[in-house]
Amino acid sequence: MKIIDGKGAILGRLASDVAKEALKGEEIAILNCEQIIITGGKVSIKKEYLRKRNMIGHSQKGPKHARVTEKMVKRVIRGMLPNHRWGRGREAWKRIKCYVGIPKEFEGKKIETIKMQKKHKFSTVKEFSR
Repeated sequence: MKIIDGKGAILGRLASDVAKEALKGEEIAILNCEQIIITGGKVSIKKEYLRKRNMIGHSQKGPKHARVTEKMVKRVIRGMLPNHRWGRGREAWKRIKCYVGIPKEFEGKKIETIKMQKKHKFSTVKEFSR
């Protein structure tokens, strides 16, 4: 099992790396999902997220967009998998776990960190989950 610390990682790049590894058959756990970075201006990110959350679908029908940070991250990863409902996409989807903070079962284990440059404007996933 591969354990990745999401603190300071850029969401899209982290998601593509995780999707590739899951398709290869690796089980992956992402910790500290609330501290993952979304690059871009805060206003434009919020505008796009609210458009997706409020304008698409009907209140009783889909698509649904979660406000919980680990589900937000997992949905981005889902978009990078082939078809998450069938075949190898479904198998890869089941191998990915996302957590807020560091659960007790992962304390003391080897945790990989992904260092990425923060030259752009950015916000964390936690700011949009409120």
